[in-house]
Amino acid sequence: MIKVLLVDDQDILVQGLKLILGAEKDIEISGTANNGKKAYEECKWNRPDVVLMDIQMPEVNGVEATAKIKKDFPNIKIIVLTTFNDDQYIYDALKNGASGYLLKDTSPAEIAKAVRTVYNGGGLIQSEVAVKVIDKFSQLANEIVDKPTDSKAELLTEREIEICRLIAEGKNNHEIAEKLYLSQGTVKNHITRVLVKLDLRDRTQLAVFTIKNDL
Repeated sequence: MIKVLLVDDQDILVQGLKLILGAEKDIEISGTANNGKKAYEECKWNRPDVVLMDIQMPEVNGVEATAKIKKDFPNIKIIVLTTFNDDQYIYDALKNGASGYLLKDTSPAEIAKAVRTVYNGGGLIQSEVAVKVIDKFSQLANEIVDKPTDSKAELLTEREIEICRLIAEGKNNHEIAEKLYLSQGTVKNHITRVLVKLDLRDRTQLAVFTIKNDL
């Protein structure tokens, strides 16, 4: 069973997710919290596998909570629930180690799928959110033009760079495979090698690296 912690200050959303996700055979709702401080405490005592984290909450927001949870409990996966108005928060949560980003109007089936994806070591950035993240990094890149490229980027082959660019656009393995006429297994192997070469944890960090280094 995948233990999921629900964190949001909107009780109606929490109860809805609790009802819907709790009905999944492989998902167990291990707890709820209405701010980042309580979320941290739940992680400390109950050690969920995945946290569905709202961003704008009282006391401690989702970005701060994500940073603290990932620092002290790095194996816990965090999916940020966001709205179109959270541009800066999305960027900051990504820097702090969130594994996924979903808009709050995402369908229940997609949320359940996202939980399974990050639990199994994957990462996901919903296409609408990916656009905002890319825009943010593009803005930052323009502000720090003279920043040198990370030397690790030189370790990548042209094919690996192609895959990195598609990941930065929010594409999943199936979409990358179709775009480059490869099998999904080949794409997965390429990504694994790239993560090892760059000493990165997951495809979310890889997307950040790609955009920061203008690959």
